[in-house]
Amino acid sequence: MSDHIRTTGAMLASPRCGAKTRTSGACRSPAVHGKTRCRMHGGAPGSGAPRANQNARKHGRFSRDAIAERRQIREVLGEVRKLLEGMK
Repeated sequence: MSDHIRTTGAMLASPRCGAKTRTSGACRSPAVHGKTRCRMHGGAPGSGAPRANQNARKHGRFSRDAIAERRQIREVLGEVRKLLEGMK
């Protein structure tokens, strides 16, 4: 028989991670001290995207030029719709 006593009470009583898992359940891991997420869901130092992330929005879909182009296309389509309505 072992004389080792398990002291897991503090770990079991610690706050849990607030992240939602892929199965839409709650993450059961303990949250990192002073944070609301576990080490795997953003509580660890260095996790998450860096500040001024250069990889975000690489496609340019939200650039000023792309927004202006979509606005022009919408205006032209609106004019075409009005023209077609007038032809009926």
